[in-house]
Amino acid sequence: MRSRTGTLAKAHPAPEGGLTPSPLPALGAALVLGGCAYYFLVLASVRQVLRRRSRPAPGTATPPSFSVLKPLAGNEAELAENLDSFFCLDYGDFELMFAAREDQDPGLEVARSMSARHPSIRTKVIAVGEPACPNAKVHSLAAMARAASGDVLVISDSDIRTRPSLLKDLAADFASPHVGVVTCPYRAVPGPSPWSLLEALGLNTEFWGGVLTAQHLMPMDFAVGPTMAIRRSCLEAIGNWSDLGEYLAEDFRIGRLARQHGFGVRLGTHVVDHRIGSEDLGSNLAHRLRWRRSTRRSRPAGYWGELLTNPLPWALALLPASDWAEWAWWLLGACAALRFAAAAAVGRWVLGDPLLLRHWWLIPVQDVLSLVMWVAGLFGNRITWRDREYVLTREGRMRLRTGTSPQKG
Repeated sequence: MRSRTGTLAKAHPAPEGGLTPSPLPALGAALVLGGCAYYFLVLASVRQVLRRRSRPAPGTATPPSFSVLKPLAGNEAELAENLDSFFCLDYGDFELMFAAREDQDPGLEVARSMSARHPSIRTKVIAVGEPACPNAKVHSLAAMARAASGDVLVISDSDIRTRPSLLKDLAADFASPHVGVVTCPYRAVPGPSPWSLLEALGLNTEFWGGVLTAQHLMPMDFAVGPTMAIRRSCLEAIGNWSDLGEYLAEDFRIGRLARQHGFGVRLGTHVVDHRIGSEDLGSNLAHRLRWRRSTRRSRPAGYWGELLTNPLPWALALLPASDWAEWAWWLLGACAALRFAAAAAVGRWVLGDPLLLRHWWLIPVQDVLSLVMWVAGLFGNRITWRDREYVLTREGRMRLRTGTSPQKG
């Protein structure tokens, strides 16, 4: 029996002998409507970011000095091009610092080669030895920070490529002495694999849409790690690196601690390129799952909130659940239109991503995959990172799984 809305009555028999309607279409419709409302918030957040960019950059009486910290591990794809972009930074007082476990690490050899090509740039290369904490990146950052001379430490991963104006833009972001941490938005640049392309589309639309909305609704209390900067006084106030080495998401933790200690955390104006490279399907799913489990442990409330930030799969599932009712088609159309509008606003207007013009039709595929990985992230607390297995605690700390052999290299 069909109702006037076209919903198929499939539930259990009522006492009167009739059929009671299934609650699934109503639940699905609520999720989709909530997601549509979220997309309006994304659009409002983009407007706020673009208005901020249009304002003249504030001047600083005494521009800060910068130390750029680059942890390295091997000679990965496009490393020379990525590092060279930092040797071309247009700023007066800065130094570049590179660290790896061993002095003969191939990544350090590339850094030395780049330094020889740019002799005017102050460069330090450090071998840090085996890490004394689960997070090897934090171990390298702590060693570089001790040897750094800058007022502001810029933490940037090896797969980041930037424009010459990075430090000038960061100096403007730190014009207020209240600001302790600045996160640079990044534009994910994929490798040739289709899984890399899907991930880049998700990062440049879904992920950054969530970040922009979060900082629009309330003061930012997190940072995003590929490129971020922290004032040295802020780092000292939060205890330097003493506790950060146990966290997989040390970037999130830095932003949280900075806010707790009274420092401002803000989203920067400079967009960098995040060269995410290529992976096969298994490797891509494994690192997505690691990220999901880490996010669930770091910010559980935000993780459950993602039920509303990715409504397109729910709108697709609503069609068969409502027996292909006309209203479900209208709701899907509205949701898809808002999804693509929000994706264009974030990806094109904020990040300058060229992928959307050619691959916009893959967004529903990425959204479905994102929901699958979200569900997978609800279960389990084990992660594999750099060939070692860890257990994540409820606070997001990493504990080496019993029986795992020490990491080499």
